[in-house]
Amino acid sequence: MNESTTIAITEQSQTGEARRASLALASRLGFEETERGKIGILVTEVANNLILHAGCGVIVLRAIAQDDSLGIEVLGLDRGSGMLDVEECLQDGFSTAGTSGNGLGAIRRLSDFFEIYSQPNKGTAVLAHLWAKSSTHSPQGSRPAIIEIGVVALPKLGEEVSGDAWAWEGDTHRSLFLVVDGLGHGPAAASAAAAAIRVFHDYHHQSPQRIVEAAHAALRSTRGAALAIAEINFEQQTVCFAGVGNIAASISSATEHHNLMSYNGTVGHEVRKIKEFTYPWYVNGMLTMHSDGISTQWKLDRYPGLSQKHPSLIAGVLYRDFYRERDDVTMLVAKGTGL
Repeated sequence: MNESTTIAITEQSQTGEARRASLALASRLGFEETERGKIGILVTEVANNLILHAGCGVIVLRAIAQDDSLGIEVLGLDRGSGMLDVEECLQDGFSTAGTSGNGLGAIRRLSDFFEIYSQPNKGTAVLAHLWAKSSTHSPQGSRPAIIEIGVVALPKLGEEVSGDAWAWEGDTHRSLFLVVDGLGHGPAAASAAAAAIRVFHDYHHQSPQRIVEAAHAALRSTRGAALAIAEINFEQQTVCFAGVGNIAASISSATEHHNLMSYNGTVGHEVRKIKEFTYPWYVNGMLTMHSDGISTQWKLDRYPGLSQKHPSLIAGVLYRDFYRERDDVTMLVAKGTGL
């Protein structure tokens, strides 16, 4: 459920593939027939926009959950000409491709949540959420979340499973995040990552350092992994962090930025030191964590206004621009909502 699905859109026929993938996901999540129809239309419109306005792009699908509700997240990513005026492009009837100009407007109307980010000559990212109304509770009626999470998590091209994984545990007092990268890729790497996920959930009431220590013992029979755990304490306004290996992590606000420190080593095999570090957290702060499937060369200040967007849109743009195609990838972004 935590893993994403990506569909490359390079020609018109692939819009059908994207639609079928979204309908299969909707069926697995228990969407009713009318809701499945909406997600099929929405994804088709996103795919058509990628072809018409950028020539190609990618759609990323992910199952999402809030309280007892299940939904589908749709990301449409391209490196096309972008938009000079996003609001103008959202108006029905506006078109730069000789069409009726209803695509983006239709996507927004079909979505329960919609957001877009575009830079001229650099590309566009479209985010849409659609929730299953058959869920026990509607997310619109749920208690507002204290933190929002966005993730792109994908296996290496050509692999069936990913050696990367992520997990989350949380309540109103704290949120705990894990990103793990099993050594190498393929089933053996996925097995190591799965073992780390099990330890994380079993020990989530413990400190990050204690969880890493438990994972180090549990992963001895696997090929090992790089992993990092960040705990946001909302009452103390702190981030406690423990990491081993090359999981990159940072926290930032409008005026501050801290890269979080990990030690060298491989969990399950050779670890020189396991230690926690404590950093300040900010009410509207942002935490990023990613595997080495993402280059560390990104800087958010090169994307004016992106930090104000939903974390899924941030994760999607950084994945689009900094993905190293030779490896599995996990890009996690968590943002405080100020509540």
